[in-house]
Amino acid sequence: MDSSANSLINPDARMGLAGAQPGAGAAGAGQAGGADLGGLSGSLGGNFGQRLSGLAQMRGNPRAPLIFAVALLVAVVVGLFLWSRAPDYKVLYSNLSDRDGGAIITALQAANIPYKFSDAGGAILVPAEQVHEMRLRLASQGLPKSGSVGFELMDNQKFGISQFAEQINYQRALEGELERTVESISSVKSARVHLAIPKPSVFVRDKEAPSASVLVNLYPGRALDEGQVLAITHMVSSAVPDMPVKGVTILDQDGNLLTQPSTGNGLDASQLKYRQQIERSTQQRIDAILAPLFGSGNAHSQVSADIDFSHSEQTSENYGPNGNPQQAAIRSQQSSSATEMSQGAASGVPGALSNQPPQPASAPINAPTGASGVTTTPVSDRKDSTTNYELDKTVRHLERPMGGIKRLSVAVVVNYLRVVDAKGHATMQPVTADKLAQVNQLVKDAMGFDQARGDSVNVVNSAFSTDLDPNADLP
Repeated sequence: MDSSANSLINPDARMGLAGAQPGAGAAGAGQAGGADLGGLSGSLGGNFGQRLSGLAQMRGNPRAPLIFAVALLVAVVVGLFLWSRAPDYKVLYSNLSDRDGGAIITALQAANIPYKFSDAGGAILVPAEQVHEMRLRLASQGLPKSGSVGFELMDNQKFGISQFAEQINYQRALEGELERTVESISSVKSARVHLAIPKPSVFVRDKEAPSASVLVNLYPGRALDEGQVLAITHMVSSAVPDMPVKGVTILDQDGNLLTQPSTGNGLDASQLKYRQQIERSTQQRIDAILAPLFGSGNAHSQVSADIDFSHSEQTSENYGPNGNPQQAAIRSQQSSSATEMSQGAASGVPGALSNQPPQPASAPINAPTGASGVTTTPVSDRKDSTTNYELDKTVRHLERPMGGIKRLSVAVVVNYLRVVDAKGHATMQPVTADKLAQVNQLVKDAMGFDQARGDSVNVVNSAFSTDLDPNADLP
């Protein structure tokens, strides 16, 4: 009993006792000189066989069940201890986009924080004692960049949900999709979209247009140009039914309004920029043509443009006077003729005999064959003819696009000419009238002068003041 137990606990000791015998020692000494892999595998096989034999001997031992029960109890206690020390996982973030989820997992792996996913796969779980710490650490890294949800919010609709809750979920999903679309722009780090969708009404008078507010968080050192702002405005306006472009407001993280309102003179930022562009281009053309004549800085011009930003369409129909019928096209023509005949007048005295039914008619004996007994004479012969000609009609559709120039006003001032006499003395002399007339004509040609729209040009020759030195040091 004891020997079998000792062999199970320490089978190598049993092997040592067996190897202590004289014969076994001599054999072991002989094998030691030529040890190889075959001898090592044989020794391992012998050890495994001895352990199996020890287990076989324990099957007949009446204390074997007690030993197994104690071992099982120890294993259960150790398992319960390890399970009690396992961390309790709590939700770190849920409803994350694929980009944010990958970035958060990378940050957790770098910090050696254990994590796992929820059963539905829509949340990331971390140990409960590290939830708040990891949220702060991830927030310092700008994660998650966006926690918005899109139309996947509509995938798990509960049965029996009210129409109001369904409308709210749809609005949240639409806002999330718009946020994701705006965030796809390279300069936008994150975005928030708020939609104000009024309740639909059957009365046209009470119908209100929806509106939207967009907050963009830009990357450091980046900005949105006017084209990108206009693109975001039209994108949001097109995504919501009946939303006008003017109902979309965009601002950045610093509170700067990117969609500029109309200025005090009734022009918005784009219209004001368009007018300034026309004035600047006209001024550059005038200065470029006067610089070779008077030198740089000796001629200055200013341009004022009156732009028509109204958009109008006009359709008119004009009918010309009647022309030669022989050359006119016939639309329709109709003709008819009618001839009325009358019989002989009635004779006899009216009375009882005349009220009798007529007697059978009899042809006269001497009447020719086919001749009628009643004489008829023509009374009237009428012919009608109607001819409709095509009208000389002119239909004109006139569309006037916005941005046309209504009037241009140009003012030009020219400096005196510097004249050097024979002695080398330089004097400033005024420009002659003929040359001023030439300058006036050149300015008109450069600006595209149109007398019909009321353009004006004023050219003045005057000596420029030299009292102020532009290079003087300012205090």
